[in-house]
Amino acid sequence: MFMLLSKSVISFPGLGIGDFTLNNVAFSIGESFSVYWYGVIITLGIVFAYLYAVYRGKYESISFDDTIDIAIWTVVLGVIGARLYYVLTSLDKYIDDSIMQTVTNMLNLREGGLAIYGGIIGGILGIFIATRIKKINTIKMFDMAAPGVMIGQLLGRWGNFFNGEAFGGIVSESHPLYFLRMGLISNNTYHDFGTTEMVYVHPTFLYESLWNLTGFIIINALYKKKKFNGQVACMYLSWYGFGRMFIEGLRTDSLYLGNTGIRISQLVGFICFIVFGALLVVGLIYSKKFNGDESKLTAFDKILVPSLIENPVFFAKKSAVAESEAVQNGADAVEATEPEADEVADEPLEAESEIDAEDPEKEAEDGEDN
Repeated sequence: MFMLLSKSVISFPGLGIGDFTLNNVAFSIGESFSVYWYGVIITLGIVFAYLYAVYRGKYESISFDDTIDIAIWTVVLGVIGARLYYVLTSLDKYIDDSIMQTVTNMLNLREGGLAIYGGIIGGILGIFIATRIKKINTIKMFDMAAPGVMIGQLLGRWGNFFNGEAFGGIVSESHPLYFLRMGLISNNTYHDFGTTEMVYVHPTFLYESLWNLTGFIIINALYKKKKFNGQVACMYLSWYGFGRMFIEGLRTDSLYLGNTGIRISQLVGFICFIVFGALLVVGLIYSKKFNGDESKLTAFDKILVPSLIENPVFFAKKSAVAESEAVQNGADAVEATEPEADEVADEPLEAESEIDAEDPEKEAEDGEDN
């Protein structure tokens, strides 16, 4: 059987890059333990994602220490979610004759098998739990984390590049993306196409990396202009879902929903685009309509989006008019409860006048007694 083990031969002829050999092992410790580029790059992605969240924490008024605590929950549950999602959607790869061996197979991360959607679900759960414990606005934290996740994803796809995986089908010369074709010889191309010759495939890892880079640039630029808390998270999930929906259709290693022929990641991408795209539109419409003033909402509005009333921090900012009115109302209330300075000053004078008016009578009485 043809096996290339840890090496792949790659080229990008449309970009003028000829054949080169790529080793997926970054370095080895002794003779039995190898550290792979995939793990190194994923780790770097997590670090950069965390640093971005710290950077946005200043804008959202969430401290460095709180961000660390939340990140621990997020990373741990994110990895668990990514692995669990992959295992549950490809159980046949892990089930063995003995229960112990089956569990061992499922826990063996060094053999690969992480799914980004599972990581996102686990990360969301981690943020929710940590922010509830620390009593921090959960939606704000989602906004802080979302662009960082995009950084992790656009870097993480290059881990797939080093593994010679996550590629698409063979590119025809008439395809508009033919100039980006990737020549590849690896274990995975032998498995998918049954040949030891170089095949020219869609570099879907590159498509997704560039898609995330573009989304990150746009979302990062719009971050401080957000109209409501949760807007950034909705932009990320709808943007990524839309791109993944199309890119997944090109891949040769998709996970399928049973025997339906439906690609799971493509379906989830579609759902994310529709659901979070709709939430984004609704949020923008109501943030403009509400603008910090509840009187602008109809009874139907309050039923449709109850969080506008029950959770006023849903919106990033209140209108300047509403804030000034609140300040003025507060000032009026203080004035109504405190006596005026002139009134306080006049009280002693009035008391003295009363005493003076009584003095002649007292003197007359004293004179009669004497």
